[in-house]
Amino acid sequence: MRRCLELASLGAGYTAPNPMVGAVLVYNNRIIGEGFHRQYGQPHAEVNALANVKEQDKALIPYATLYVSLEPCSHYGKTPPCANLIIENQIKRVVVAMQDPFPMVSGRGINLLRQHQIEVITGVLNQEAQWLNRRFVWFHTRARPWVVLKWAQTEDNYFALQSNLQTWITNLYTKMLIHRRRSMEQSIMVGTNTALADNPQLTVRNWFGSSPVRLILDRNLRLPKHLHLFDNQTPSIIFTQQPPTQINSDNLKLKYVQLEFGKNLLPDILDYLQTQQIQSVMVEGGKQLLQSFINENLWNEALVITGNQHWGKGIQAPCLPPHAKLIRSAALDDNQVQEWVNKGNSIGEPFLTTTVV
Repeated sequence: MRRCLELASLGAGYTAPNPMVGAVLVYNNRIIGEGFHRQYGQPHAEVNALANVKEQDKALIPYATLYVSLEPCSHYGKTPPCANLIIENQIKRVVVAMQDPFPMVSGRGINLLRQHQIEVITGVLNQEAQWLNRRFVWFHTRARPWVVLKWAQTEDNYFALQSNLQTWITNLYTKMLIHRRRSMEQSIMVGTNTALADNPQLTVRNWFGSSPVRLILDRNLRLPKHLHLFDNQTPSIIFTQQPPTQINSDNLKLKYVQLEFGKNLLPDILDYLQTQQIQSVMVEGGKQLLQSFINENLWNEALVITGNQHWGKGIQAPCLPPHAKLIRSAALDDNQVQEWVNKGNSIGEPFLTTTVV
């Protein structure tokens, strides 16, 4: 099952809104086939694992055990049901890490296999499997996107200079890490002040994969159209309080959503993202936006990068609450990277020997 999770993690950034899944076919303690779900709309892990079996081993398939990190699907979507494929191949034993929380599956795949006298064992590395697909699980069990906060700070806990002058804290390696994480999230958020001060692109450039949907909070439509956020490279959603009659745009990748900028703004945004099937959001905004997510307990994970600079003055970095739990810390040259989870808003347990996803 550990091999299943390792394989599944190779699909990070490519499978959403589908989960990451790995599958391994074992006969007499020997792997005869393995595979993972590579990209949304393409064959699932079980299909790839069976296709990976060499010709001389195909006769062993009915006598092999199939290990899979997520319950085999039982419905027709972009691809046919994997449960049917298992039945057709006469596999008699299946080991599943976790049940699929997606309502169209959610136990049906396991029940279908058992109805065909296939032995099904569940719950092997369940917590690790849930963590791997925490965005997918959270979205389908809590009806909200998984929220990742990200910021960089100096060694003396300063976040930015008062002058709004852009000053880099991250190095080349942590920039690559940030862009890798961007490729894994379905959306990325900033506020008006960050957009004006930094003119960010919010795209994936220093890694592989697709860029997330850009989310911008612009209460009074203050942002000029020459900013990168309006460059039509990737879809952008502008949250504003202004009525639609004041909005004029011929940019097909730009969408305006009117919301009341009151105490329920952040929950309303997350609820809206849920209706758009956006399972995760990375918040790269300023101190006020980040701290608002923390204060309202609307965050799940935080990526904090600390440089070796000492400013002695400026805007203090956001402050995580006591229930934040440090799960990973590593040095990348002169930067220290820490990953935190919100103990009250988390899923599963990190599987630290896999690719970091």
